[in-house]
Amino acid sequence: MSDPQHSQSSPEEGTEETFISHLVELRDRIIRAGVSVIVVFIGLVYWAPDIFRLLARPLMENLPKGGKMIVTDVTGSFFVPMKVTMLVALVIALPYVLYQIWAFVAPGLYQHEKKLVMPLVGSSYVLFLCGMAFAYFVVFPTIFRVMAHYNAPLGAEMSTDIDNYLSFVLTMFLAFGVTFEVPIVVVLLVRMGLVTIKKLKQIRPYVIVGAFIVAAVVTPPDVFSQLILALPLIVLYEAGIIAARLIVGKQVETAADEEQAAS
Repeated sequence: MSDPQHSQSSPEEGTEETFISHLVELRDRIIRAGVSVIVVFIGLVYWAPDIFRLLARPLMENLPKGGKMIVTDVTGSFFVPMKVTMLVALVIALPYVLYQIWAFVAPGLYQHEKKLVMPLVGSSYVLFLCGMAFAYFVVFPTIFRVMAHYNAPLGAEMSTDIDNYLSFVLTMFLAFGVTFEVPIVVVLLVRMGLVTIKKLKQIRPYVIVGAFIVAAVVTPPDVFSQLILALPLIVLYEAGIIAARLIVGKQVETAADEEQAAS
Protein backbone atom coordinates (compact mmCIF):
# COMPACT_ATOMS: atom_id res chain seq x y z
CA MET A 1 0.00 0.00 0.00
CA SER A 2 1.20 3.48 -0.79
CA ASP A 3 1.81 5.94 1.97
CA PRO A 4 -0.83 8.76 1.91
CA GLN A 5 1.81 11.19 3.07
CA HIS A 6 3.84 10.57 -0.12
CA SER A 7 0.86 10.33 -2.49
CA GLN A 8 0.17 14.04 -2.20
CA SER A 9 2.72 16.71 -3.06
CA SER A 10 3.75 19.04 -0.25
CA PRO A 11 3.20 22.82 -0.42
CA GLU A 12 6.96 23.27 -0.75
CA GLU A 13 7.03 21.05 -3.82
CA GLY A 14 4.12 22.98 -5.36
CA THR A 15 5.90 26.26 -4.73
CA GLU A 16 9.10 24.90 -6.27
CA GLU A 17 7.23 23.69 -9.34
CA THR A 18 5.58 27.10 -9.74
CA PHE A 19 8.94 28.85 -9.42
CA ILE A 20 10.51 26.55 -12.03
CA SER A 21 7.59 27.10 -14.41
CA HIS A 22 8.06 30.87 -14.04
CA LEU A 23 11.76 30.51 -14.82
CA VAL A 24 10.95 28.43 -17.90
CA GLU A 25 8.43 31.00 -19.09
CA LEU A 26 10.91 33.83 -18.45
CA ARG A 27 13.54 31.97 -20.47
CA ASP A 28 11.10 31.50 -23.36
CA ARG A 29 10.13 35.19 -23.30
CA ILE A 30 13.78 36.28 -23.31
CA ILE A 31 14.55 33.92 -26.21
CA ARG A 32 11.62 35.26 -28.21
CA ALA A 33 12.64 38.86 -27.56
CA GLY A 34 16.24 38.13 -28.49
CA VAL A 35 15.25 36.29 -31.66
CA SER A 36 13.06 39.21 -32.74
CA VAL A 37 16.02 41.61 -32.44
CA ILE A 38 18.31 39.21 -34.32
CA VAL A 39 15.75 38.74 -37.12
CA VAL A 40 15.43 42.51 -37.60
CA PHE A 41 19.22 42.87 -37.46
CA ILE A 42 19.70 40.22 -40.15
CA GLY A 43 17.16 42.04 -42.29
CA LEU A 44 19.08 45.33 -41.91
CA VAL A 45 22.69 44.16 -41.91
CA TYR A 46 23.10 44.53 -45.69
CA TRP A 47 22.43 48.26 -45.31
CA ALA A 48 24.72 48.71 -42.26
CA PRO A 49 27.06 51.21 -44.04
CA ASP A 50 24.07 53.24 -45.23
CA ILE A 51 22.56 53.25 -41.74
CA PHE A 52 25.82 54.54 -40.29
CA ARG A 53 26.07 57.24 -42.97
CA LEU A 54 22.55 58.30 -42.07
CA LEU A 55 23.56 58.52 -38.42
CA ALA A 56 26.68 60.51 -39.34
CA ARG A 57 24.85 62.94 -41.64
CA PRO A 58 24.34 65.70 -39.01
CA LEU A 59 28.10 65.77 -38.40
CA MET A 60 29.16 65.46 -42.04
CA GLU A 61 26.87 68.31 -43.12
CA ASN A 62 28.44 70.66 -40.56
CA LEU A 63 32.08 69.75 -40.97
CA PRO A 64 34.22 72.46 -42.57
CA LYS A 65 35.58 71.90 -46.04
CA GLY A 66 38.09 69.06 -45.92
CA GLY A 67 36.77 67.73 -42.60
CA LYS A 68 36.11 64.02 -42.34
CA MET A 69 35.61 61.13 -39.96
CA ILE A 70 38.52 58.84 -39.20
CA VAL A 71 39.06 55.28 -38.01
CA THR A 72 41.70 54.72 -35.31
CA ASP A 73 40.85 51.07 -34.66
CA VAL A 74 41.70 48.37 -37.21
CA THR A 75 38.25 46.78 -36.95
CA GLY A 76 36.33 49.99 -36.30
CA SER A 77 35.10 50.43 -39.88
CA PHE A 78 33.36 47.05 -39.61
CA PHE A 79 32.14 46.81 -36.03
CA VAL A 80 30.86 50.37 -35.58
CA PRO A 81 28.28 50.10 -38.41
CA MET A 82 27.32 46.68 -37.02
CA LYS A 83 26.75 48.21 -33.58
CA VAL A 84 24.63 50.97 -35.06
CA THR A 85 22.56 48.46 -37.03
CA MET A 86 22.05 46.31 -33.93
CA LEU A 87 20.84 49.32 -31.97
CA VAL A 88 18.45 50.26 -34.78
CA ALA A 89 17.17 46.66 -34.78
CA LEU A 90 16.60 46.89 -31.01
CA VAL A 91 14.62 50.11 -31.39
CA ILE A 92 12.48 48.59 -34.17
CA ALA A 93 11.86 45.34 -32.26
CA LEU A 94 11.32 47.10 -28.94
CA PRO A 95 7.49 46.95 -29.09
CA TYR A 96 7.65 43.16 -29.39
CA VAL A 97 10.28 42.99 -26.63
CA LEU A 98 8.04 45.08 -24.38
CA TYR A 99 5.10 42.84 -25.24
CA GLN A 100 7.09 39.81 -24.03
CA ILE A 101 7.83 41.58 -20.76
CA TRP A 102 4.18 42.54 -20.47
CA ALA A 103 3.00 38.97 -21.15
CA PHE A 104 5.27 37.69 -18.37
CA VAL A 105 4.23 40.16 -15.66
CA ALA A 106 0.57 40.63 -16.64
CA PRO A 107 -0.80 37.58 -14.74
CA GLY A 108 0.46 39.08 -11.48
CA LEU A 109 -1.19 42.48 -11.99
CA TYR A 110 -4.60 43.70 -10.91
CA GLN A 111 -7.12 44.66 -13.57
CA HIS A 112 -6.74 48.41 -12.95
CA GLU A 113 -2.95 48.04 -13.18
CA LYS A 114 -3.27 46.25 -16.52
CA LYS A 115 -5.38 49.11 -17.86
CA LEU A 116 -2.72 51.61 -16.75
CA VAL A 117 0.41 49.77 -17.90
CA MET A 118 -0.36 49.37 -21.60
CA PRO A 119 -1.03 53.09 -22.31
CA LEU A 120 2.05 54.05 -20.28
CA VAL A 121 4.30 51.59 -22.09
CA GLY A 122 3.02 52.69 -25.49
CA SER A 123 3.35 56.39 -24.72
CA SER A 124 6.81 55.84 -23.21
CA TYR A 125 8.00 54.19 -26.43
CA VAL A 126 6.59 57.00 -28.58
CA LEU A 127 8.07 59.70 -26.34
CA PHE A 128 11.48 58.03 -26.36
CA LEU A 129 11.42 57.99 -30.16
CA CYS A 130 10.42 61.66 -30.13
CA GLY A 131 13.40 62.42 -27.90
CA MET A 132 15.75 60.62 -30.28
CA ALA A 133 14.26 62.44 -33.26
CA PHE A 134 14.64 65.78 -31.47
CA ALA A 135 18.30 64.99 -30.78
CA TYR A 136 18.95 63.94 -34.38
CA PHE A 137 17.17 66.77 -36.21
CA VAL A 138 17.66 69.67 -33.77
CA VAL A 139 20.41 68.99 -31.25
CA PHE A 140 23.10 67.36 -33.39
CA PRO A 141 23.15 70.01 -36.15
CA THR A 142 23.23 72.79 -33.56
CA ILE A 143 26.04 71.25 -31.50
CA PHE A 144 28.19 70.35 -34.51
CA ARG A 145 27.72 73.79 -36.05
CA VAL A 146 28.77 75.46 -32.80
CA MET A 147 31.78 73.14 -32.39
CA ALA A 148 32.90 73.84 -35.96
CA HIS A 149 32.63 77.56 -35.26
CA TYR A 150 34.83 77.19 -32.16
CA ASN A 151 37.47 75.22 -34.05
CA ALA A 152 37.78 77.67 -36.95
CA PRO A 153 39.68 80.43 -35.06
CA LEU A 154 42.07 77.83 -33.67
CA GLY A 155 43.00 76.57 -37.10
CA ALA A 156 42.31 73.03 -35.85
CA GLU A 157 41.03 70.37 -38.22
CA MET A 158 37.69 69.03 -37.01
CA SER A 159 37.88 65.24 -37.35
CA THR A 160 36.49 62.57 -35.07
CA ASP A 161 36.87 58.83 -34.74
CA ILE A 162 33.74 56.93 -35.73
CA ASP A 163 33.75 54.97 -32.44
CA ASN A 164 33.91 58.20 -30.40
CA TYR A 165 31.15 59.66 -32.54
CA LEU A 166 28.97 56.61 -31.87
CA SER A 167 29.52 56.96 -28.12
CA PHE A 168 28.60 60.65 -28.27
CA VAL A 169 25.38 60.19 -30.24
CA LEU A 170 24.31 57.26 -28.06
CA THR A 171 24.77 59.42 -24.97
CA MET A 172 22.70 62.18 -26.57
CA PHE A 173 20.00 59.76 -27.73
CA LEU A 174 19.75 58.30 -24.24
CA ALA A 175 19.75 61.73 -22.57
CA PHE A 176 17.00 63.16 -24.76
CA GLY A 177 15.04 59.92 -24.85
CA VAL A 178 14.94 59.85 -21.04
CA THR A 179 14.20 63.60 -20.96
CA PHE A 180 11.09 63.07 -23.06
CA GLU A 181 9.91 60.50 -20.50
CA VAL A 182 9.45 63.22 -17.88
CA PRO A 183 5.67 63.56 -18.44
CA ILE A 184 5.27 59.81 -17.90
CA VAL A 185 7.27 59.96 -14.67
CA VAL A 186 5.23 62.91 -13.40
CA VAL A 187 1.93 61.16 -14.18
CA LEU A 188 3.09 57.97 -12.44
CA LEU A 189 4.22 59.84 -9.33
CA VAL A 190 0.86 61.56 -9.03
CA ARG A 191 -1.10 58.41 -9.91
CA MET A 192 0.71 56.41 -7.20
CA GLY A 193 0.07 59.13 -4.65
CA LEU A 194 3.77 59.77 -4.01
CA VAL A 195 3.43 63.46 -4.79
CA THR A 196 0.60 65.90 -5.47
CA ILE A 197 0.17 68.33 -8.32
CA LYS A 198 0.34 71.14 -5.79
CA LYS A 199 3.74 69.88 -4.59
CA LEU A 200 4.99 69.58 -8.18
CA LYS A 201 4.17 73.24 -8.70
CA GLN A 202 5.92 74.21 -5.48
CA ILE A 203 9.19 72.51 -6.45
CA ARG A 204 9.19 74.06 -9.94
CA PRO A 205 12.17 76.41 -9.17
CA TYR A 206 14.28 73.44 -8.03
CA VAL A 207 13.33 71.52 -11.19
CA ILE A 208 14.46 74.45 -13.35
CA VAL A 209 17.83 74.63 -11.58
CA GLY A 210 18.18 70.84 -11.79
CA ALA A 211 17.42 70.90 -15.51
CA PHE A 212 20.30 73.28 -16.17
CA ILE A 213 22.62 71.23 -13.96
CA VAL A 214 21.74 68.03 -15.84
CA ALA A 215 22.19 69.82 -19.16
CA ALA A 216 25.60 71.13 -18.10
CA VAL A 217 26.75 67.61 -17.20
CA VAL A 218 25.38 65.80 -20.26
CA THR A 219 25.90 68.25 -23.12
CA PRO A 220 29.11 69.85 -24.46
CA PRO A 221 30.33 72.89 -22.51
CA ASP A 222 28.54 75.65 -24.40
CA VAL A 223 25.42 77.66 -23.62
CA PHE A 224 23.48 76.68 -26.73
CA SER A 225 23.85 72.95 -26.11
CA GLN A 226 22.78 73.34 -22.50
CA LEU A 227 19.72 75.37 -23.46
CA ILE A 228 18.46 72.85 -26.02
CA LEU A 229 18.38 70.18 -23.31
CA ALA A 230 17.32 72.26 -20.31
CA LEU A 231 14.43 74.08 -22.00
CA PRO A 232 12.69 70.91 -23.32
CA LEU A 233 13.16 69.34 -19.88
CA ILE A 234 11.37 72.26 -18.24
CA VAL A 235 8.60 72.31 -20.87
CA LEU A 236 8.07 68.55 -20.54
CA TYR A 237 7.86 68.89 -16.77
CA GLU A 238 5.06 71.40 -17.20
CA ALA A 239 3.42 69.11 -19.76
CA GLY A 240 3.58 66.31 -17.20
CA ILE A 241 1.77 68.43 -14.64
CA ILE A 242 -0.98 69.21 -17.16
CA ALA A 243 -1.23 65.55 -18.19
CA ALA A 244 -1.39 64.44 -14.55
CA ARG A 245 -4.26 66.86 -13.90
CA LEU A 246 -6.14 65.59 -16.96
CA ILE A 247 -5.46 61.87 -16.51
CA VAL A 248 -5.41 61.41 -12.77
CA GLY A 249 -8.02 64.02 -11.97
CA LYS A 250 -8.59 66.31 -9.07
CA GLN A 251 -10.01 63.49 -6.93
CA VAL A 252 -6.62 61.83 -6.48
CA GLU A 253 -4.98 65.15 -5.70
CA THR A 254 -7.61 66.01 -3.08
CA ALA A 255 -7.42 62.57 -1.47
CA ALA A 256 -3.64 62.75 -1.25
CA ASP A 257 -3.76 66.21 0.32
CA GLU A 258 -6.27 64.99 2.92
CA GLU A 259 -4.09 61.98 3.71
CA GLN A 260 -1.01 64.18 4.19
CA ALA A 261 -2.98 66.56 6.43
CA ALA A 262 -4.23 63.65 8.54
CA SER A 263 -0.74 62.24 8.98
